Amino acid sequence: MMAKDLGFLSKARQSLFGAQSEIANGRYDNGANRAYYACFQAAIAALEWADIRPSGRSDMWTHTHVQSTFIGILINRRKKFPALLRGVLAKNQAVRDAADYQPDPINPMQAIRAVERAEQFVFAIERVLQEGPES
Repeated sequence: MMAKDLGFLSKARQSLFGAQSEIANGRYDNGANRAYYACFQAAIAALEWADIRPSGRSDMWTHTHVQSTFIGILINRRKKFPALLRGVLAKNQAVRDAADYQPDPINPMQAIRAVERAEQFVFAIERVLQEGPES
């Protein structure tokens, strides 16, 4: 794994720990936000591990590119990650969008499920990345 991969995986872990802490303290909107970013950052680590870079001239990862490339290439085409991860980014983004952009707080169960999905997502990516370089 390249050092850059470790940076995004470290960020994913921090976001996941933050999500778990926010849920434990009853801050469900914040928990949902951090759960999405844990997945987003873990997906970036996986893309970099597979030597896939941001699209265009920018070195910035966009949400659309990360989601479509992670699913299209690393799940569907190369089958490097389990198919059960396919919908996690979109589901967690929908919950995060509701938490961040709607005036009412989200349902606590929505946030708890988002964190559970994030745990599965981050742990699945960690397992694959620990196996070594992408082949």
